[in-house]
Amino acid sequence: MFLQVRVLIEGIQATQQPFSLEAQTVVVNAHGALIEVGTALKQGQIVSMKNVRTGEAVECMVKLVSPAPGGKFSTAFEFAQPNPNFWRISFPPEEYISKGPDPKKVE
Repeated sequence: MFLQVRVLIEGIQATQQPFSLEAQTVVVNAHGALIEVGTALKQGQIVSMKNVRTGEAVECMVKLVSPAPGGKFSTAFEFAQPNPNFWRISFPPEEYISKGPDPKKVE
C-alpha cells in the first residue's frame, strides 16, 4: 500500500559507528516497507525501524538496495516478524482479489 509514514532507521555501520536516518515510507505492508534514504545500507544488514508517530520500534533486515533519483537509495526493509499492526492501518486479507470488469478493446 502506498503510504507515507515518518520513520527513524537506526543501526551500526560497517565501521562500527552508529547511525540514525529519518525518512518517509513509500510503500508499506505487513512484512515491512520500501523507503528512499540518502545513505546506501548493506543488503542483509539488521536495523531498528521506529514509527515516529507511535514511538513503536521493530527489528528489520535490509532486503534490497537500488539507486533512486536525487542521489537517494530505494531500500526495502523486511520486519524480523510480520507485523501488520505496526503501521496502524487495516490491510485486506491476502486471499483478497479485486475482480473488476474485464477491460474491453477499443478499435
